[in-house]
Amino acid sequence: MERSLRGARVATYVYFVLCGTLMGAWVVHIPAVEERVDISHATLGGLLVPLGLGAFVGMQVAGPLTDRLGARVVVPAGGVLCGATLVLPGLSRDPWTLAGSLLVFGFCNGCLDVSMNAHAVHVEKAYGRPVMSGFHATFSVGGVLAALVAAGATSAGLHPAATLAAVGAVGIVIALASARALMPAASAAASNGSTDTVEETHASPAAARRGTAGRVWLLAVLALMVMLCEGAANDWSALHLEDVLGAPAGTAAFAYGTFAAAMTTGRLLADRFVARFGSLAILRHGAATAAVGITLVALGPWMWAAFVGWALFGLGLSGCVPQLFSAAGHADPAAAGANVSRVAGLGYVGMLAGPAVIGWLTHLVTLNHAFVLLTLLCATTAVGARVLRTESGRTPRSEMAGVGP
Repeated sequence: MERSLRGARVATYVYFVLCGTLMGAWVVHIPAVEERVDISHATLGGLLVPLGLGAFVGMQVAGPLTDRLGARVVVPAGGVLCGATLVLPGLSRDPWTLAGSLLVFGFCNGCLDVSMNAHAVHVEKAYGRPVMSGFHATFSVGGVLAALVAAGATSAGLHPAATLAAVGAVGIVIALASARALMPAASAAASNGSTDTVEETHASPAAARRGTAGRVWLLAVLALMVMLCEGAANDWSALHLEDVLGAPAGTAAFAYGTFAAAMTTGRLLADRFVARFGSLAILRHGAATAAVGITLVALGPWMWAAFVGWALFGLGLSGCVPQLFSAAGHADPAAAGANVSRVAGLGYVGMLAGPAVIGWLTHLVTLNHAFVLLTLLCATTAVGARVLRTESGRTPRSEMAGVGP
């Protein structure tokens, strides 16, 4: 049993890397696809809406399907579909075909994203200790792999469609090869009953389910705010250093690098801190740290302050989303997929809306002052972290022994 559980954990890492690589492969080829289709930045921004819409719908479909059929069926299916449709944007020749391609690819990516997160919840529950943040860290590793592959392919003069097709084909093979190591539905159901949440322990199942839906939607709202902040950092961090502080383009690029490196590092370390202090503390203090960081970015007149601020912002946000996803899945393990799909879906809306919201605010105030909105969202998240109290509060260290690493 211990060996199969460790195998399921490794397979989950593989699917998170796979998802990050497939999405990253599309992201790093955006400029080439934009040039091929001959569209403006503004048109491209509009065409990204179908990508988000498809992902949101895919999440809502895959969540309940994962609960019904099991992750061993839905996760590899999502990986195969995502790999198969990755090439479509590279083959597009006009805005309409690109929009359709992104809609389909987004749907498949959303299916993979939610189903693998639902499976991660079951793995974490079976382990009896936090492991969710580590999974999310490997998603970022996938993005790095995609960037390296794209750089090599570009240097070799390969066509974007050829690169996307090759990455997608490898992804299909990996998705199929890793499927058998996932937890079957029966094992996931057994883990659901092994470690009840606080709410399930002290209340009847019917009473617990009645209180779950509202709490899950509160988690979803917090995810929207946190991921809106993350989306804003992705698109505006480099521009902030260049436009507000006058940094050279090469130096300004390190702003996003600082944010991303801090976030990845934080997620690699977060599980240990969750085991020691509890998910509530990680969400509360993480959001507060992010608020301090982005305030330093918004108000600091020095370049070093901006780099410190972006690092604190990434470090603070790093552990927030994994705790929200984990709490949603554990709120009702029998409906982990459906609950994670709600939180992930609304969070994804925030991720897409973040750049647009900050862009709109720049019509009213300067870019750095627009970041004050992110301070308010992080502060609100820190206050709203109390929603996790019914899930974990603080877990004694003696209860976190679980299965070995």
